[in-house]
Amino acid sequence: MQNPSLVSRYTFGTKTADFHVCTQCGVVPVVTSRIDGDLYAVVNVNTFENVDAALLRRSSATLDDETGAERLGRRKRNWIGHVVLKHHGS
Repeated sequence: MQNPSLVSRYTFGTKTADFHVCTQCGVVPVVTSRIDGDLYAVVNVNTFENVDAALLRRSSATLDDETGAERLGRRKRNWIGHVVLKHHGS
């Protein structure tokens, strides 16, 4: 993103993840979660342009019944680990 001031963060009730929302279009391209001192992230591939759908693996899931520990464990296993967010100009 060229202008980080156009990104707002939203946190749902569990307060275990930050949803990074584009203030211009409302899209959430990335979600981050701090677990055991490390920042993890997952990207929304639906926001990518010109990506061959055959390269993507889709799955459905219902996550409402997860405990907090289960949720964080799943993120540690499946999300991108040791993420560093850089702001424009840094």
